[in-house]
Amino acid sequence: MTTSPLTATALIPASRTAAGLGLENDSFVPFYEQIAEQVRRMIREKKLVAGQSFYSEGQIARELGISKMPVRQAFQKLRSEGLLIIAKGKKPVIGRGRVPWNFQELRGFSEEMRRRGLVPSAKLLGLHLIEPEVEVADALALAPGERVYRIKRLRCVDGDPVAVVTSHLPEKIFPNIDKQDLERQSLYNIVENIYQRKLQRAEEVIGAVNAGEEEALVLQTEPGTALLLIKEITYDEEDLAIEYSLSLLRADRYTASVVSIRKPAIKS
Repeated sequence: MTTSPLTATALIPASRTAAGLGLENDSFVPFYEQIAEQVRRMIREKKLVAGQSFYSEGQIARELGISKMPVRQAFQKLRSEGLLIIAKGKKPVIGRGRVPWNFQELRGFSEEMRRRGLVPSAKLLGLHLIEPEVEVADALALAPGERVYRIKRLRCVDGDPVAVVTSHLPEKIFPNIDKQDLERQSLYNIVENIYQRKLQRAEEVIGAVNAGEEEALVLQTEPGTALLLIKEITYDEEDLAIEYSLSLLRADRYTASVVSIRKPAIKS
């Protein structure tokens, strides 16, 4: 009896499928979880790599001799983990997985990615000295007439585009920041080491939007794809708002991680 290299007990069907999958018929583990775990393992072992086409729900269901429902459940689970990219009318594609972002710790993009063993990079999409919009002026507590630098960058991980970040920085605090190398240097590094502004805390508001034509083109995804929207105000040690940023992150590459601590109830 020939079995899948990923399982060791009785399988259905008896021979390995073209996708390299098999099912343990007498296991208490649901079929969808067996399928999902085998795909995860093949990705870990580099038998499946990011960007590689994968089999459709129908193909896998037929080869395993089961209904489409468990396969669809497995695909949904893998998609939620960023390990499978599914676009309407196209074959599934193996993804790179989602990068968890811990919002309890104030780190720049480059610092966070390197900490996770990934290679960050940036491409400058635009840099202008402008009169701020009301939302920006209010966030940075600017007086009438004060201007901001608007810096728009594409952020990449291991060469793949994952986020578009638009930062607004007051001109009075960061004069001539447009002369800095904003593609090769971390913005937080510039803020702290060149302008001597020690970062203290940040306030974030996290939401979700659908990618428009422009965002989809830059992020190399489909229009209408879900994006995480993060609005963030960063403060220095003097509790002065020094940056207001808007980040659009591919939801198939990022997850938000927040730790919540229960406080004792107030006794009346």
